[in-house]
Amino acid sequence: MTDGLQRRVPGGHGEQRTTGMRVRREVLGDAHVDRAIASTSDFTADFQDYITRLAWGEVWSRPGLDRQTRSAITLAMLATLGHEDELAMHVKAALRIGLTPAQIKEILLQVAVYAGVPAANTAFRVAQPIVDAASATTSYEEKNDA
Repeated sequence: MTDGLQRRVPGGHGEQRTTGMRVRREVLGDAHVDRAIASTSDFTADFQDYITRLAWGEVWSRPGLDRQTRSAITLAMLATLGHEDELAMHVKAALRIGLTPAQIKEILLQVAVYAGVPAANTAFRVAQPIVDAASATTSYEEKNDA
């Protein structure tokens, strides 16, 4: 599979890159990954390759934790560090891979206790519209599937 990064970043790491791209797409979705690749420039190509190979090809693909656990940890860390854009992206990903709004709420409550109320308050503000949109879509789909 040619992913755009292979054309921009020469060198080895083909298996890591292929695994990383597969896992990245499974977690974040094709549309998100396609947008990221399309916006990759010569300046950002090495970084995109790095996160594809290392974050997705090495860490997210390890067997020691399931994806939902990795996602929960990621949400907690992003909320703690105040990385709102990444948090929003990973809330969408968490819902995509099967975490429920109730589980996300519990993760953010855990953040409040161990990272502070301001961090959790911001995280709830970021997560709320995403959870609401997913719940509305799910409710609509459930009604139409019945």
